[in-house]
Parts: sequence; structure tokens; C-alpha cells
Amino acid sequence: MPYVPVAELKDYVGKELGRSDWLTIDQERINLFAEATGDFQFIHVDPVKAAQTPFGSTIAHGFLSLSLIPKLMEDILVLPEGLKMVVNYGLDSVRFIQPVKVNSKVRLKVELTEVSEKKPGQWLLKATATLEIEGQEKPAYIAEPLSLAFV
Repeated sequence: MPYVPVAELKDYVGKELGRSDWLTIDQERINLFAEATGDFQFIHVDPVKAAQTPFGSTIAHGFLSLSLIPKLMEDILVLPEGLKMVVNYGLDSVRFIQPVKVNSKVRLKVELTEVSEKKPGQWLLKATATLEIEGQEKPAYIAEPLSLAFV
């Protein structure tokens, strides 16, 4: 994560901060997410049945792909110097545009869209996070994650 003086945070608003490395979404990751959440819908975990759908294969859970935001964003999001911790503050919006098929490679593009001081020493950072799928024109989703930074 790049760290900058608090006074410079707003200089990054409206700017693309970068893209993460590519990450392959394999069947093992999908199965582990199904196990963790109890969501065993066939489109995620049964390759034979899923092959008969319009997708032609299993697909990642939407919430699996969404849950990757913190990890994929960790080396991209600009944060204030003197950071004590940063926590997930939620999402303002999310739109799932197309599914992530098994064995697809994805990466996150991040743009900082808002910075505000909630309380002294607490900075709310809003970003636009776009999960790109290698070889696809349309992304998997566009989301607006919120991060609360404590300095």
C-alpha cells in the first residue's frame, strides 16, 4: 500500500490507482467458498450439470468474486501515513455484470472516488473497484467499496 500524508489523500481522488496482479479462480477456490458459506448451488460446484447451462461450465459465486476486493486492493489503495489500522466499512453499490467462469483470470482495477474525515483521525475512503476478466470486454462487476482508515 502506498502511504501518503493525510493532507495529500484528496490529491488522489478521481485517479486510477492501479491494477492488481491476475488471480486464477479455480474449482478448488469455488468449492472452498461453497463450503464456507453453505451455498452448494450446482452452477458453482457440479461441473457436469453446469456444462449444460448457457455458461458451459461452473462459475464463481458472485460473493466469492466480491470477497476478493480487500486482498486484491491491498497493494493499490492509497492510505494515510501513520496508519494504525484500516477496516472494511461496507459498499455503497455493486453491480454484477457477468459471471466469472471456472479457471478465469481476474484482476482488480481501483480508482479513488472520495475521501472524507469522519472523525478526527478517521478517514473514509471510497473507491470504484472493477473486477476485470482476462480476455473479456465486460467486467465481472463494478463496486464501490468503503474503507475506514484510523491514524
